[in-house]
Amino acid sequence: MIRWLWCVTLFAIASANAATPTPEEFANARAWFESHPSPWSFNYGGRSWAGLTQRSSRPLDANRTEHTLRAKDPETGLELRCVSVVYRDFPVIEWTLYFKNTGSKDTPILSEIQALDASFERRSAEFLLHHNVGSPCQPNDYQPLETTLGPKSAKRISAAGGRPTNSDLSYFNIEWDGQGVIVVVGWPGQWAAEFTRDDSNRLRIRAGQELTRLKLRPGEEIRTPLIVLQFWKGDRIRAQNIWRRWMLAHNTPRPVTTHFASTSGSLTDAARELALIDGWAREGVKLDYWIMDAGWYKHPGKWFYTGTWEVDRKRFPRGLREVNDRAHAYGMKTVVWFEPERVTPGSWLYQNHPEWLLGCQKESDQTPQLGKIANRLLNLGDPKARRWVTDHISKMLIEEGIDVYRQDFNIDPLAYWRANDEPDRQGMTENAYVTGYLSYWDELLRRHPNLWIDTCASGGRRNDLETLRRSVPLLRSDYFTTPVAQQCHTYGIAMWMPIYGSGTGPANLYMTRSSICPMFRIGMGAWKTGANYDELRRMVAQFRQIEPYLTGDFYPLTGYSLKETDWMAWQFDRPEIGGGVVQAFRRAQTPDTNIRLKLRGLVSDAKYHVNNLDAAKPSLMTGAELMNPGLLLTTTNRPTAALIIYQKTILPLRPH
Repeated sequence: MIRWLWCVTLFAIASANAATPTPEEFANARAWFESHPSPWSFNYGGRSWAGLTQRSSRPLDANRTEHTLRAKDPETGLELRCVSVVYRDFPVIEWTLYFKNTGSKDTPILSEIQALDASFERRSAEFLLHHNVGSPCQPNDYQPLETTLGPKSAKRISAAGGRPTNSDLSYFNIEWDGQGVIVVVGWPGQWAAEFTRDDSNRLRIRAGQELTRLKLRPGEEIRTPLIVLQFWKGDRIRAQNIWRRWMLAHNTPRPVTTHFASTSGSLTDAARELALIDGWAREGVKLDYWIMDAGWYKHPGKWFYTGTWEVDRKRFPRGLREVNDRAHAYGMKTVVWFEPERVTPGSWLYQNHPEWLLGCQKESDQTPQLGKIANRLLNLGDPKARRWVTDHISKMLIEEGIDVYRQDFNIDPLAYWRANDEPDRQGMTENAYVTGYLSYWDELLRRHPNLWIDTCASGGRRNDLETLRRSVPLLRSDYFTTPVAQQCHTYGIAMWMPIYGSGTGPANLYMTRSSICPMFRIGMGAWKTGANYDELRRMVAQFRQIEPYLTGDFYPLTGYSLKETDWMAWQFDRPEIGGGVVQAFRRAQTPDTNIRLKLRGLVSDAKYHVNNLDAAKPSLMTGAELMNPGLLLTTTNRPTAALIIYQKTILPLRPH
């Protein structure tokens, strides 16, 4: 009984210090929802909208209520449907609009559809827009940015090339007067958002699919991007942690686990795969996942020739099943790479089903990094194409024993979509494609309840919210070659995405620790003759020590910087288990030998064991000491990466 009472007390203390919403934040979210019955806009051929509006509600579960609004134009038969969800456990609301032609003729032109069109007012402090670079394969992928939105100013942010996080993230936090709202656009296509200040106190936000000017034929339906708002007051970083918790509670697919993985690289064969798997096991390096990268299928010599999704039996005479079974025998699960949307000349799809493929003529719209191949795009908006790819991939998942389906996307689809639009149907190809892409993944997940999907689009170029509700980004960026870039990627992505992956080759400890994240991969080459397996085993052991904390609340402890002269540090805190980890980096040219880091989220009068994994023994500090003046870290080495675990002590209760 005493132990149980202590656990209850510990949980209560932890909960009090966790990033939990306040009653005022819940009230603000509910009030905004009730006072904004239609926070969107569109143009319908210059017509005024008429007709009856119907509203209905139903509980989805204990924490979510769905509200549906329907309105119909009696003359043309166009029906508008808005499906909203209000959360009880987070100050979050979301909605998606649907337009359907229920009439017998084409509708007038629908244009300028904005899934979000709403305004917010300030009292004194100026509006500050917090936003992030996307993942265009640069050292500054995910870099946090700030834009002050002064009087008569405007800021437009959009996707690039049709991949939603190719240039910028579609996640925003607008701050003013000690409060704010998180605004997220969920659209795996070409979205755009505009933030426009008037000359007084009002900020207008408009967001949606970038181009919509289309008529709907009888029976056709389109949808808008998903819009999510989270209301907050007080500290912005606390608001970001509430967002992370909402992502984990209501969005991250199940089952997904943090893990340590490895891969053989691309263009491999069964003998090599089996030898590597056996080698890792023989050396006692415990892997959770084995990743089979591109090139296992039939192609004319290069991995980027795609469109024939059949196992190359010359290199894999017993199929991928032989490799996957070997991995399973060692307790590993398997990840297998696919890229079904990009189709190259000469492939099975190119030769047998050209009617399913979208093309474009501009040389600049091809993919230079993949050999300037005249790629085609498998049209997921075509029900027949989508049915074929669903059945084909689903069958392969079963026959080859694949645990994780990795879908890459190394092509910008926007030019293909727009080249296939009719003049009075601009945006229609994209809308059908995006809807089909989401339906394809939904059907795979329905058929395979234990499957999870890895989204990989030249790294992290498809990390919008709708995609992340169905998948996880195991490779957050294709730029993973330098330790400073790896550090900066974690600093930026962790604000928004609690689950993500990266990796490194058989590098030194500094590079490896710079790359650690919830889904960590030690890359190709670690198996080569001369590899230091003692060091590799040490890396795995250290990852296991910090792994429980990597999905906790995220606190930046320094500013963001790409400079080799600056320290960088952050903290992941799990108040529910009373501990966390600090990752701190003294870079190659950093002059200061020490830094004091003020931790956050701790219990002031609790005591914590503080264990620097490079120190001889742990120390004991109070939460108050760790938060102010802070944890003093000193090192004479550079570059160096420190891992410091802290864990609340559990002391016996005093008898009454």
